[in-house]
Amino acid sequence: MRRRSFLKAAAATGLAASAGAFLTTRRAAVAQPSEVLAAFPDKFVWGASTSSYQIEGAVTAGGRGPSVWDTFSHSFGKVANGDTGDVACDHYNRYAEDVDLMAKAGMNAYRFSVAWPRVQPTGTGPANAEGLDFYDRLTDALLAKGIAPWPCLYHWDLPQALQDRGGWTNRDIAGWFTDYAQLVAARIGDRAKHWTMLNEPSVHAIFGHGLGGHAPGMTGKGNYFKAIHHQNLAQGMALKALRAAGGGKGWQLGTVLSLQPVWPVGGLDANYAASLMWDAVWNRACLDPLLRGEYPELLRDGFAPLVKAGDLEAIRQPIDFLGINYYSRMHQQPDPAGLFGTGYGSPPEGTPTTGMGWPVEPDGIAEILIELKQEYGNPPVYVMENGAAYPEQTGPKGFVQDNDRISYLRRHMLAGHQALEEGVDLRGWFVWSLLDNFEWAEGYQRRFGLIEVDRQTLERRPKASYHWYADVIRKKGVPTSV
Repeated sequence: MRRRSFLKAAAATGLAASAGAFLTTRRAAVAQPSEVLAAFPDKFVWGASTSSYQIEGAVTAGGRGPSVWDTFSHSFGKVANGDTGDVACDHYNRYAEDVDLMAKAGMNAYRFSVAWPRVQPTGTGPANAEGLDFYDRLTDALLAKGIAPWPCLYHWDLPQALQDRGGWTNRDIAGWFTDYAQLVAARIGDRAKHWTMLNEPSVHAIFGHGLGGHAPGMTGKGNYFKAIHHQNLAQGMALKALRAAGGGKGWQLGTVLSLQPVWPVGGLDANYAASLMWDAVWNRACLDPLLRGEYPELLRDGFAPLVKAGDLEAIRQPIDFLGINYYSRMHQQPDPAGLFGTGYGSPPEGTPTTGMGWPVEPDGIAEILIELKQEYGNPPVYVMENGAAYPEQTGPKGFVQDNDRISYLRRHMLAGHQALEEGVDLRGWFVWSLLDNFEWAEGYQRRFGLIEVDRQTLERRPKASYHWYADVIRKKGVPTSV
């Protein structure tokens, strides 16, 4: 029986003991790779991901307008230590150095996001040529080094001018986004062939519009529903428009979702309903409309007032690939104070955690990949984000020996390889992240990068994980032991 079906049955019948046995069996099945080099296909894509506000800096350069994250990070108490993305990693000025570092590691793809306020400072109207010039230069620099550009059109930095008009709670944004997408594709689409529409729309809706911990800082279930539906609609409209414009250009079109398996805390029957609800909120609210043309049953009443005739057909557009971001499972239990009556609980006893406090459960990535094969038609999949933040110290010779990160990446790649062996159409892996960056509300205190960025000098220093990843790429495989 498939995981989701079993959990539904368990919630209805109280089969807690059997559910626990099922979940334990699945974990064991995907956590035991053979003790040989786990080889990936020759055409497998190896890359890294970043996002514009987290690394670019130069927030007033080239006519860029303010974004919601400029506003949010400059609001007292919103971001740890008062950090902002004003400078970030200064990728806007130092991109050539960063491209060189990717090339030296052997990466053949780079997923970056385009800053909407660079392209349209007020969110609508003609393109800002100087803003597009930057992505022109970046695209050319990547191709010169044999690295395929994978632009993502939206990674949370909405123009503040559009937020002032309601942002993602305003249905009109679907058209605004589609116009913006076409402007970017018209400029670099002769060279960039792989396009992702959105990054993690559910996370943006939950934390930016439901809970208020991310920009634009809105709260409430109503705003969550609006942000989800209008992102889904914008994504569908943009996919349709780009597919129409890209005939003969060889474009591959997709999007990126955060997909994290949700388990009931302790495997207890009392927690199953909460796990199913959060699974719908986090995973299915974007996955099901895109691939099935429907919202999950648990949330349909909330979406009903927003869905107009033709919306679900507009959202369910064909895609050439699905990008997924995976960091950990989510363990849920009832919580009356939660956005949807659920809350986070403890993972199984003995589960290690990252510096973010997130459980390290590599088999979860195999779980979600296999579920995509079993329940969603086995779409071509790229892991677009996978990585971890740990406490780090730079050694006396200026080198970070980040063994915890290496272990995390190795174990997750091995789990991905297991899914590949089970028939999942997994085609590539992008590590999060290339650089230590501005980590949203955590500021600069959480480091996910393969490359250290000195906060005073902005000097780049590759970590041990960077060299380890370069070795994986060179060998086209992951060692099964340290």
